[in-house]
Amino acid sequence: DVIAGFLYAIVILVVFHPVVDLIDNFNLTYKYAPLIIIRLGRALEMTAVEKVEEQLAGLRIARRCVPSEEPAYLLDIDTSAAAQPGSSRFVAVSCSSKSIRVYDRETLRFLREYSGHPGILSGVRFAHACDSVVFSACSEGTVKCWDVRSATQKPVQVFSGYPSNVFISFDVSCSDLIVCAGTEKVEKDTFLVFWDARGITDCASTAKEPLGVYSESHNDDITRICFHPIEPNLVVSGSTDGLVNVFDINKDNEDDALISTCNSDSSVSSLGWSGQDYKQVYCMTHDEGFCWWDMAQLDTEEPITLLHILDVRESVCAENHGLHYLVGGLYHEKAGKLFLIGGTSTGNIHLISCGTDGLSLVGTLCGGHSATVRSFCWSPTDESLLTGGEDAQLLLWKPGAVERSLTKKASLKISSSVQKRVRVHHTSLKSGKK
Repeated sequence: DVIAGFLYAIVILVVFHPVVDLIDNFNLTYKYAPLIIIRLGRALEMTAVEKVEEQLAGLRIARRCVPSEEPAYLLDIDTSAAAQPGSSRFVAVSCSSKSIRVYDRETLRFLREYSGHPGILSGVRFAHACDSVVFSACSEGTVKCWDVRSATQKPVQVFSGYPSNVFISFDVSCSDLIVCAGTEKVEKDTFLVFWDARGITDCASTAKEPLGVYSESHNDDITRICFHPIEPNLVVSGSTDGLVNVFDINKDNEDDALISTCNSDSSVSSLGWSGQDYKQVYCMTHDEGFCWWDMAQLDTEEPITLLHILDVRESVCAENHGLHYLVGGLYHEKAGKLFLIGGTSTGNIHLISCGTDGLSLVGTLCGGHSATVRSFCWSPTDESLLTGGEDAQLLLWKPGAVERSLTKKASLKISSSVQKRVRVHHTSLKSGKK
C-alpha cells in the first residue's frame, strides 16, 4: 500500500506539474502544492464513484425466469460463488409458498424446488466455500441444509432449535463454521441460537443440537442477523425492540461478546456491513428509517453515528415515481460506497447513494417488476443485480443489457399467505451504549 501510494503521488505530480508551475509563477510557496494535489486526487476518486453510479443507473434486464405454475412472493435471494472460473453458479429463492426454488445463475433456468416446509421460510444462504450447499431457516424451529445438485427432498443436515423456538432470521459465518438463527419472542424469551456447521456432508440428515444461545441482549423479535463479510467471529443482530447489537462470538459469555448496542428508534427490517474493512453497520426500519454507524469510532471520543434519517421517503426525491419502501443496502467495494435499494408498489426500483451528508437518487430501474420488490442480490463479480417481488418474477439486471427472454412481463398481484410478522414499537427503548 505504501509503494502504491508513492507511485500514485509521482503520477499526480507528473500529470499536474503545470499546476505546480502555475502556483510558483504566482509567487506561492510549494508548501501549498501537496494540498492542491490531494484535492485533485479526491476529484479523480469522485469521478470513479460517478462512473459506478452511472453504471448502476444503466442496469437493464438481461433475463427473466419463466413464471412458475404456482406463483408466489419471492422473499429472499442468494447466489452461490463459482467453485472455479467458468463453472455454473446457482440462485436460490425462498418463496411465500414455503418452498425453495433453485435456478441457473446465468440463464435463470429453473432447476429444482424443495417444498413441503411445515412453516414460513425466513431466508436462504449459500455456503461460502461450497457452491452447491444452501441453508434455509423455518418458523417451525429448524435450519436445514440442502445440496442443490440433488433432486431429493431430504436435507443433508438439520440444525434443530429448542422446542419453543420460532426462527424468523438467520445467517452463516463467512468461514461456514457457525450458523446463527434469531427467534420470535415467546412469552418473555427471545434468542440468538448458534450451531457448529462443520461436517455437514458427513452426517447426513442427523439433527444437530445448538452450541448455545444469547438471551439477554434483545427483548423482542430478532428480525435480522448478519455475519461480518471477512471476520467470522463478528455478527450483528437487529430486532423489533429497535436495538442493533454487534457481538464478538469468540468471547466466553454474552456480556463480554456484546461489543456495541446502537438504537435505531424503530423496528429493524434490514441491516448489513459497509465501509473500508467493513467497519460500519447500517440498518433500515419497518417505517422506512435509515441508520448508519461507524464501529471504528467505538474507542474514540468521536460520535459513531454517521447518518440517521427517520423517514427516507421524505428525504429522497424520486421524481414522479415516489419512494414507497426500502428493501436493503449493498456496499460497492470498488467505489467504496454504500447504496440503498428502494422502490414503489408498482415495481420501480430506486438506487440511492448514501453519504454522511445525506441520501441522493442515483437512478430508477423501470419496466421490470409490476408489484413491490421484496428481495435482491448484488453480484460484484459481474456487477449484476437479481431482484424478486410480489409479482413472482425473478429478474437479472446487467449494465447495458438487452433482454433475451421471450417471456412477457406478467402483471400479477398474488394473494400471499405471508403476513407481516413484526410489530413496530413506539415505546421508549433501551438506551444504547457507545
